Amino acid sequence: MQSFEKETLQQTKWNYSPQSPEGLQAAKELGDKIGMSPVLANLLIRRGIKTESAAKRFFRPMLNELIDPFLMNDMDMAVDRLNDAMGRKERIMVYGDYDVDGCTAVTLVYKFLQQFYSNIEYYIPDRYDEGYGVSYKGIDYAKEQNVKLIIVLDCGIKAIDEIAYAKSLGIDFIICDHHVPDDELPPAIAILNPKREDSTYPFQHLSGCGVGFKFMQAFAKNNGIPFSRLIPLLDLCVVSIAADIVPVSGENRILAFHGLKQLNQSPSVGLKAIIEVCGLSSRELTMSDIVFKLGPRINASGRMQNGKEAVDLLVEKDLTKALLAATHINEYNEQRKDIDKQMTEEANLIVAKLESQTHQSSIVLYDENWKKGVIGIVASRLTEIYIRPTVVMTIIDGLATGSARSVAGFDIYDAIKSCRDLLLNFGGHTYAVGLSMKAENLPEFKRRFQKYVSEHIQPEQTQAILEIEEIIDFKDINKKLLSDIKKFAPHGPLNPKPLFCTKNVYDYGTSKVVGRHQEHIKLELVDSKSSNVMNGIAFGLSAAARYIKSKRSFDIIYTIEENIYKRGEVQLQIEDIKPSDDD
Repeated sequence: MQSFEKETLQQTKWNYSPQSPEGLQAAKELGDKIGMSPVLANLLIRRGIKTESAAKRFFRPMLNELIDPFLMNDMDMAVDRLNDAMGRKERIMVYGDYDVDGCTAVTLVYKFLQQFYSNIEYYIPDRYDEGYGVSYKGIDYAKEQNVKLIIVLDCGIKAIDEIAYAKSLGIDFIICDHHVPDDELPPAIAILNPKREDSTYPFQHLSGCGVGFKFMQAFAKNNGIPFSRLIPLLDLCVVSIAADIVPVSGENRILAFHGLKQLNQSPSVGLKAIIEVCGLSSRELTMSDIVFKLGPRINASGRMQNGKEAVDLLVEKDLTKALLAATHINEYNEQRKDIDKQMTEEANLIVAKLESQTHQSSIVLYDENWKKGVIGIVASRLTEIYIRPTVVMTIIDGLATGSARSVAGFDIYDAIKSCRDLLLNFGGHTYAVGLSMKAENLPEFKRRFQKYVSEHIQPEQTQAILEIEEIIDFKDINKKLLSDIKKFAPHGPLNPKPLFCTKNVYDYGTSKVVGRHQEHIKLELVDSKSSNVMNGIAFGLSAAARYIKSKRSFDIIYTIEENIYKRGEVQLQIEDIKPSDDD
């Protein structure tokens, strides 16, 4: 058998767990009740949705099913303090991180409150001058402006000293964060964070913007403001959910579902301008469009210059001005892409030279010439390529700062935490962490981090794995199936796009290599069970072209998509190709 490999370091493993006879029976019964094929009903069963009513809630998430915001610890105190500030005409500052989640959160809270209160401003710290989170410079500026209350979003949970300093200046803080807290919490008036140890809130996975939304929902409820006033802000929620890669389940599914609707039907002026600059205004937007098109552009201003520009754009009410600002941010994104590409190439060269790295279960790289704003992206790229937990750092004035990214199923937050005595600061999630330390600690950090990972990571976590949900034949694929699959959106963690597998397919004779560098394959395929000719596209898989053209059978893994150029027509997006076992 002739073999070929995807142009990555490792061959992708295919996983398939056939459904039990009981599961198949449950899928058939559920499918009959909701008018859906057993194939798709089985996808629901795999997602823990087993009843007709749960299926209806999944396909039609309702805003009235959002959780009562007052179930979140300290929410009553947060609302009381905000009401007091407004009653006393105090100056309020909305403060947030410079990434997409932080910028959308600041925009949401600022835009909502501005409708009822004018003595308010927003602040985004400078990545290069102030670094991540609450800064002393930001607090000093707030003092100069006579700010009495700071609402901080998407950061702040670890800012113990900074918030104590603000308190000494007579400035109160309300923290809205979703990062993992330490044992000690900052001395804020209220701490809204569903990941608190003592959390009473039933859903843990809100984005930073999601926590801000819950705060505004509680404020509206307390002040008799109709919920309908919050709906125009849901486009910001979905952008944060998609860009911050939080689970698209539970409450996030409701916010993302209605947020996408808002984004497609009536986006805010700022988002409308970004959509136009991306060339996406003529079609329906998906979560992928946010992740790959909208999010990077909002991020780019914080990475290249200052995140405040992104918020300026997102709060803009004039479309002409917004389009100018969006064009400007798009230029930042182009610069970012160039730097990102260059740094990734440099990092790859370092990994190639350090032969030992490829045998290590993790990667730690640092270089004083790398740009601080792009190292998170580079860490993500290297994690994807090498399928290893990766830390990438830059060094400025004896201080190493950087980002860590993880692979599926490995908690990099705990790995970084095990080295906390070497760190000045760190914070984040299971899969993404920011950190800083004295440059002199780097060698010891690298040794200990790599030791921790090698002792705790499972071998399968360092291998690319595709989880097949269903094995089907081409005869099962039709417009009804496509239409039903679309109902599973929005997709993301805990609700991925369903991956299907078809075995023993053949080239119809018309497949060809395409792309600027001949890196993709445009496929026309048949299988032995029907006369259906299926169109497909396989990005980055041109290494398989010779085998495909050899008229031998092969197996494919794919998602079922709508062809964006031919509405209603089914197209397979092929994720991997392997020679058939019986070939």
